[in-house]
Amino acid sequence: MLDRIQTFFQSLTSGDTSRDFPPDDLRVAIAALCFQVMEADGTVSKVERERLRELLQEHYDLSSGKLDALMDAGQEAGKEAVDYYRFTTDIRRHLNEQERVELIGILWDIVYADGERNEMEDNVIWRIAELLGVSVRDRVLQRQQVASHKHLEGHDEADADAI
Repeated sequence: MLDRIQTFFQSLTSGDTSRDFPPDDLRVAIAALCFQVMEADGTVSKVERERLRELLQEHYDLSSGKLDALMDAGQEAGKEAVDYYRFTTDIRRHLNEQERVELIGILWDIVYADGERNEMEDNVIWRIAELLGVSVRDRVLQRQQVASHKHLEGHDEADADAI
């Protein structure tokens, strides 16, 4: 009888991604902040989602199924959050200063993925950086580096078309 009850409850949660990534998982906090940055301008473009997927894959080397589960868990956590504090608190506990600066660079990378940057995205990253203890200087440097890199990529493609 007890086995049947356990089987029943396991079947209810078999499609639940939270088993793979509990809410307090650092990866979920990072993915949630990324989704909140993507949603800041009111639209989440396909290219932004793909860039987030690439970045998460680069950093965590997950199987496709696990990567989908992380993206889902991050998006859900981001929707449920009332502020950034929950995520930034976990991140501050687990990442050193340089890693937090790099995270700000990742957020800028996602902003520039669609080729556009707006003041709402700037504001979200500013607030997150403040909560993470990332200085204004480091935040701006990360933005400039990503913008410069994206600008150079655009020129490389344009130059290749001209040849």
